[in-house]
Amino acid sequence: MALYAGIDCGTQGTKVVIVDDQSGTLLGSGSASHQLISDSSGRREQQAEWWVDALIAAFKQATAAAGVDPQQIAALSVSGQQHGFVALDDAGEVLHAVKLWCDTSTADENAWLLAQLGGEQGSLEQLGLTVATGYTASKIVWFKRQHPELWQRLATVLLPHDYLNFWLTDVRCAEYGDASGSGLFDIRQRCWDRRTVELIDDSGRLWNALPPLISAERPVGTVCDRAIDALGLRPDTLVASGGGDNMMAAIGTGNIQPGILTMSLGTSGTLFACSDNPVVADSAMIAGFCSSTNGWLPLICTMNVTSATTTVQHLLNQDLASFNLALEQAEPGAGGMLMLPFFNGERVPELPGAKASLHNLDSDNLTPANLCLAVVEGATYGLRFGLDLFRQQGVAVGEIRLTGGGANSPRWRQIVADVMDCPVVCLHEKESAALGAAIQAIWCHRLHDDSERPPATLLAELSQRFVRLDESSRAQPDADRTRRYADLYQRYLHLLHKEHEVSL
Repeated sequence: MALYAGIDCGTQGTKVVIVDDQSGTLLGSGSASHQLISDSSGRREQQAEWWVDALIAAFKQATAAAGVDPQQIAALSVSGQQHGFVALDDAGEVLHAVKLWCDTSTADENAWLLAQLGGEQGSLEQLGLTVATGYTASKIVWFKRQHPELWQRLATVLLPHDYLNFWLTDVRCAEYGDASGSGLFDIRQRCWDRRTVELIDDSGRLWNALPPLISAERPVGTVCDRAIDALGLRPDTLVASGGGDNMMAAIGTGNIQPGILTMSLGTSGTLFACSDNPVVADSAMIAGFCSSTNGWLPLICTMNVTSATTTVQHLLNQDLASFNLALEQAEPGAGGMLMLPFFNGERVPELPGAKASLHNLDSDNLTPANLCLAVVEGATYGLRFGLDLFRQQGVAVGEIRLTGGGANSPRWRQIVADVMDCPVVCLHEKESAALGAAIQAIWCHRLHDDSERPPATLLAELSQRFVRLDESSRAQPDADRTRRYADLYQRYLHLLHKEHEVSL
């Protein structure tokens, strides 16, 4: 038996899980929170050193909870929040607080870069996706404009998980999955895109600062002295390539072959699938990322899921149990009530300035139960909109694997199954990104010892062992409700077109 660690450095905190490679059992876990620097300009930043401190604390918690000696750990892998910008100098010092994926203060810089690329169509043609404000590229433009003296010291551009890999190994590199969300990467050719880089900086500094790329099954290296001292690891502990949190969550939910869709019912909603070929959509709403399994991971993100349901829950002064009880008391269609739950604007469809709205009210249907169901149905229709975009691109879906807080509601799971006309199931392990990182660590370590083993075959075997479906949560679409929701969804699309001139 060998032990492995999966590390997930998210926006709110870092989680660590310890697993063994034989039983597929999670032996222990730990977590530590992060601070956030934010203001009304849209600034969202963190200090890279906070991630290191959190990693150390969470790692010690996890090994203590598992009752294991860190020296028993053979390999580890890091999952990280995507799109952040970590600027290093030659000595490896971080030059500035890290702008995160949720930082919107660089909207002007992104608009400039998008114009240089020739708009959405030009960006799709050049990169295979449309650069967005959240991506790394606009943060680099901002850094160059706002801090010219620091720009002259820039030696390496890293993403958050790359930085933790650097702290662990002293090696500066990146892997295809996370790099594909930078806005500097050609997803079809799986390489840095020189033309885009030189639109930002034609001096060569930025191009030379981009780290070499490694494939998903490759190790970054072994741990360096600072990691050995801080974590108690042995010197030959291997560090796998790691990846972005969505890429690791795909592995952690078993979404490593076409036909499976991972859907998160979290604060926002995320949908992603596995593809053997690049998905270069004719829609800017689909991000055609690479996966961390040497394939592709088309992804869609909506802005209003449990953030919307929580707004209604608080309006009605309900706790979660009361909200879920109200859901059970309403019939599909919420008595004719229909909500566009765009409390935070919306990304899919592209309506950043939209406001939420409630339609078809009368004296009979205006009840707390119908209001609760209307917001859940509206959020689910938005996810169906994203699923239909996937289907238009030829992405086939035979099963939906649900994550996020909303997935704990049996009624909501059934609504998803009925609206999507697709079976739905949850996972036993809720920390899917950390689990995915642990699986990738085993994958990388095994291949390092046996380079003749087919990587895809081994990953499939590991997924079967570690990813356990919670069959008690499974929901099958009901034929009558599916037909009913097909009509209701058309009403939603009609309202979208009428209110916002949006069509699929």
